[in-house]
Amino acid sequence: MSANAAPISPERFAEALVELPIGNLHSKAAEMRNAIAHLVSSNEQLRQYANNGDQDCADAIKENDEVIERMHIRIGLLKNEVENRGLPWGDDEPVTLNGKVEAVEDAQENSAQNRSQLDSSSQPARATGGTLGDEELARRLRAQMEEDNGGVHL
Repeated sequence: MSANAAPISPERFAEALVELPIGNLHSKAAEMRNAIAHLVSSNEQLRQYANNGDQDCADAIKENDEVIERMHIRIGLLKNEVENRGLPWGDDEPVTLNGKVEAVEDAQENSAQNRSQLDSSSQPARATGGTLGDEELARRLRAQMEEDNGGVHL
């Protein structure tokens, strides 16, 4: 999405769902859960830097949290549409991230924790652990990319 484009309103999103087949509704929910898991992971990686005073990272976490909230609203709209058609909705559908299963509630809790940590103090908190040097960070990123098997993450 471009910087000037606003996200589609929940009302328009709900209107668009009426015409979609059930399979597409469940697929869209799974796609959103996957995106939420990636945003939560990103926030966890950014938190250390935000807590050390990096305003760009703090802003990115807040923006990610806003997107996560919008996605949860949209998942709720997807659920309503499926149930309005008289079909069951699987609330316990897990979120997967790099092969690990994470409950949707855990993703919501992590998002709420991110916001409270950033909003709780005007002074940046100091990380209790060490920081990574450029070489170590590069090594870890290469290792993570190799583990990803070259897949595309949306």
